[in-house]
Amino acid sequence: MAEIKKITLRNGKTRYRTVVDAGTDENGKRVQLTITRDTKAEVKAERDRIQHQRRAGTLIVPSKITLGEWLDEWLEYKRRDVEPTTIRSYRLALVHVYDRLGHVRLQELTEDQVRDCIDDIVARGRRKGGAAGSRLAVSTAEGVITRLREALRRAVVRKLIAESPAQFVRVSLDDKKVDKRERPKVKPWTVTEVQTFIRGIEQDRLYPALLLSLMGFRPAEVVGLRWEHLDLKRATLEISRTRTMIGNKEVLEKDAKTAAGERVLPLPGPVLDALKKFRALQAREKLAAGEGYTDSGYVVVDQLGMPRNTRHLREHAYRLMRQLGMRQVRLYDARHSCLSYLAVNGVPDVVLAAWAGHTNASFTKRKYVTVDVEDMRAAATAWGDFHGGDRKAPV
Repeated sequence: MAEIKKITLRNGKTRYRTVVDAGTDENGKRVQLTITRDTKAEVKAERDRIQHQRRAGTLIVPSKITLGEWLDEWLEYKRRDVEPTTIRSYRLALVHVYDRLGHVRLQELTEDQVRDCIDDIVARGRRKGGAAGSRLAVSTAEGVITRLREALRRAVVRKLIAESPAQFVRVSLDDKKVDKRERPKVKPWTVTEVQTFIRGIEQDRLYPALLLSLMGFRPAEVVGLRWEHLDLKRATLEISRTRTMIGNKEVLEKDAKTAAGERVLPLPGPVLDALKKFRALQAREKLAAGEGYTDSGYVVVDQLGMPRNTRHLREHAYRLMRQLGMRQVRLYDARHSCLSYLAVNGVPDVVLAAWAGHTNASFTKRKYVTVDVEDMRAAATAWGDFHGGDRKAPV
């Protein structure tokens, strides 16, 4: 154990100093802390505290790492567990935190700073799609908090900080009220709208692909589908691969999102018929194109066999919606309409979750099932009967 030395500063003041071993850093380098206090007793007390915390595994060694530097390390750490598209979404979610708090030392970051950052993000954090300084959606801000909490929890595990300053930070109630008032949620299509769209696109070349999108599949699952995944005799479809986009530019083919996402589903009759006709059409297109045709094996391809991506499918769908004079919604939101329809029509929760590719049925219902006013007509009829609606009027 290093002795406690008496030192004299340039101004003549006497102080006491010692060096204590604090273990090793992430690179295995020995870490030593210098303790300087006014009295020998104060130095001893601080040395004993550090040694006790080291033995207990709770010692936080002083570090100059900034929040921005730690977020970089955390994102690199997360690459082991998530897809490149997810890493990109994490970095985009944290860009506002980098801008506002990236320079702050991690160990000096306070809850007030995090709260003020979130308030400022909501008030004027939007970067694209709106005027400079316009409000950011509360849902987006909550995504920022979620990612920041996760990164700071990891910093606690690595003993860089004792506790997370973001643990109890929330978007303010006032901001939630303003967001609800000024940013109404876009409603998914009703069942009637879905049926109108289906009837309107029957002659479209990509009709089968759009039908698949309208029966609860993710767009990346639809464009990732290969003919080998279809058994047209047994009328089944296997979801095992997806073709997603990074930054709406680069195509990334990968396994299904989760283990539950890998599933085999039965094909409804109209969808099966449409797929059979589409395969026959592709055979004719291949014959007509000759050597100019690319036999990619994907289901969703252009006239020369080249696979389409989620952006192509989305833009094609939007174009059809405009031609039909329909309200524009995301194809992904068609999952809401599909799963809501199945739920309202009595499909068991476990089947609903399996169809959607989820492991948790309660998540499926909470996230994707929306009960429309028309879905409640039966309940209104029941109330009418309860109130005596079928009684004869008095003579």
